[in-house]
Amino acid sequence: MTVRVLIADDQELVRAGLRVLLDTQPDIEVIAEAADGAEAIALARRLRPDVCLLDIRMPGTDGLEATRAIAGPDVAEPIPVVVITTFDLDEYVYAALRAGARGFLLKDAGPAMLAEAVHAAARGDALIAPNVTVRLLEAFAGSEPADPRVAARSVAPVEPLTGREHEVLAAVARGLGNTEIAGELHISLSTVKTHIASLMTKLGARNRVELAIWALGEGRSRRD
Repeated sequence: MTVRVLIADDQELVRAGLRVLLDTQPDIEVIAEAADGAEAIALARRLRPDVCLLDIRMPGTDGLEATRAIAGPDVAEPIPVVVITTFDLDEYVYAALRAGARGFLLKDAGPAMLAEAVHAAARGDALIAPNVTVRLLEAFAGSEPADPRVAARSVAPVEPLTGREHEVLAAVARGLGNTEIAGELHISLSTVKTHIASLMTKLGARNRVELAIWALGEGRSRRD
């Protein structure tokens, strides 16, 4: 099934580059482009793409506002959003996730991770750039971030985790991507994705950062 994507970025060259990268994927099709958040909102509501790929810093209505309008908690029929930006500031990451984004990537993420993030969002999963995940976790380890999602670390799993799930969870907490986890644990990429999906269900997590925060919180509680 082809994933239909809407791209929003105020730089035409960036939009063209993203379109080229995505259109080379056999199962991804870019159906529209927007130069700002307001246009992205209008196109998303009219065309109902499977995934919206939004830049954060755009004139007028920015990517965060657009994300809230397209995928926020108050939206009746949200459309998955992946935020892609040059700026990996922590406040942007937290704001994007709170606004409803299912993924957060930097523009230098590369075509493979870009495609993986689009596919993850389309199937209801989430992907956050591993280097961003690592930095957020380092901040969490040093101090308690004032963010309600960290409560996920104290929630008991709805079902016990398997030994393999613990291994995958530990790898996620180290910021490894799915391909790296598959190589380290000598399992297939599809098996990694299955374990990630199971972990998110059992722990009530929406993305890899929440999984990793839960893992760190669990480690703290055991030490305490």
